[in-house]
Amino acid sequence: MSEKELKGPFLSVEGLQKAYGEGGDKLEILRQLSFQVRPGEFLSIVGPSGCGKSTLFNILAGLIPPDRGVLRLDGTPVANLKGRVAYMQQKDLLLPWRNVLDNAILGMEIQGVPKSRAREEARQLLETFGLKGFEDHLPRELSGGMRQRVALMRTILCHKEILLLDEPFGALDAITRAGMQRWLLEVWMRFRQTVLLVTHDVEESLLLSDRVLVMSKRPGRIEGEVHIPLDRPRDPTHPEVVSRKARILNILEKGQTYPS
Repeated sequence: MSEKELKGPFLSVEGLQKAYGEGGDKLEILRQLSFQVRPGEFLSIVGPSGCGKSTLFNILAGLIPPDRGVLRLDGTPVANLKGRVAYMQQKDLLLPWRNVLDNAILGMEIQGVPKSRAREEARQLLETFGLKGFEDHLPRELSGGMRQRVALMRTILCHKEILLLDEPFGALDAITRAGMQRWLLEVWMRFRQTVLLVTHDVEESLLLSDRVLVMSKRPGRIEGEVHIPLDRPRDPTHPEVVSRKARILNILEKGQTYPS
């Protein structure tokens, strides 16, 4: 991807630290975590369970404050990215009494967009998100993959410059997950928003991303990064993908210990 193709904000995370508790009961979650994101980049973050990936996203989204560190957006220091990000968590969080269309427009409604206008915009994207003909269905009538597509459509319709996707396909079976990965890639290539994806699936990160950041175990910091300058879609058996997978796994293994 050339720099001319990239759109959106430039994000810099500098020396982020977060701990919970006090004194001897203090649990350090993040330690001197720093990285940058190019505008329009698809960036994945992998790391062992409990390394602080979700805490990082909660800080970026403005749900919790950091103890230390600086966030910069387009070079300007900001307290958080509230108002500039849309955050999709692992659970789809669809409202059971709302149909597909009305679940998809929830974020727009919260932002004050009139319901009639929001519905019209959502209808134009139903086919893109594979939901054409299902707009009146309730969540209980949908498959897991379709529910996740509704959740992602809701996230996209918020029209934010940065998307935070926290294990969005973690609860899906392998076949459904593979289909959702391909579909997410198609949606990203159309809208070209800046995407930060947290995943435990190394192969998923390699198939989707421009770059993969690898975190150490708790307290989490960036242990290494791997660039993937390969055309999409990618074959998981391609030698370049396989070699980068081995590199990420090697970084993860080295990052299992971090001195206090």
